[in-house]
Amino acid sequence: MASKTAKKKPGKAAAPATRRGYPDLHDHIEALKRAGLLIVVDRKINKDTEMHPLVRWQYRGGVPEEDRKAFLFTNITDSKGRKFDIPVLVCGLAGNRAIYSLGMQCPIEGIRDKWIRAMTKPIPPRIVKNAPCQEIIYKGADLKNGHGLDDIPVPISSPGWDNAPYTTSSHFITKDPETGIQNMGN
Repeated sequence: MASKTAKKKPGKAAAPATRRGYPDLHDHIEALKRAGLLIVVDRKINKDTEMHPLVRWQYRGGVPEEDRKAFLFTNITDSKGRKFDIPVLVCGLAGNRAIYSLGMQCPIEGIRDKWIRAMTKPIPPRIVKNAPCQEIIYKGADLKNGHGLDDIPVPISSPGWDNAPYTTSSHFITKDPETGIQNMGN
């Protein structure tokens, strides 16, 4: 996220690129593009009134499951006229079986077994001291001046029905500090 008044940690440089043994979200988006499973929308889209209804149309409008796509919105605004510099991916994890299979990096028939293996042998966490997600930190009064959750372009799923934006495909991986047991919640 580009910073307007953000304060970087003093003396902290951007985290060096680390070599991963797995793809990240950027890699997944590129794989969706290559597979023809992504629609990129560059025109201005209001996250509060247009985004989810546009995507939902493929489900309500009778588009067959195998023809459904993920959507990447790159020009986000909201009902208050704010512009966001963070793109939003909708249906990028489970818009259809092919999208889910691509993300799981296995054929559809192998997804169940892959999940069972993952749950029985979780990957141990790797502690990172200087991560890109830690470059911008807001505290105290900055949080009261619009630099809290309102800085993130979370769409309203059902305009006119939802009382607030909700994240609907969030993944939270946690580890109990006392037992060391990992958990993943969606």
